[in-house]
Amino acid sequence: MSGLPQYEYVKLADQIAADIGSGRLPAGAALPSERAMTELYSVSIGTVRRAVRELRDRGLVATLPAKGTFVVGSE
Repeated sequence: MSGLPQYEYVKLADQIAADIGSGRLPAGAALPSERAMTELYSVSIGTVRRAVRELRDRGLVATLPAKGTFVVGSE
C-alpha cells in the first residue's frame, strides 16, 4: 500500500501530527488560522479543512467555534 499516492490533506495532517508528536505544537497550542495555513503550506483551503477534520478524527485537535483549533493530544 505504500506505493499508492497519498492525498494532500493526509500529507498535511501527517505533517501537523508530527509537529504535535515532537512537541513543536504542545497541548493547548493554537493551530494557525485556515487562511494562514493555506499560505504556510501552499495548499487550498479545502485541503486545510480536510486535514483539520482528519486531525480531529485522530483526537489530536479540537475546534472551538469562533476561537480556533487547538492541540489536545499527541500520537
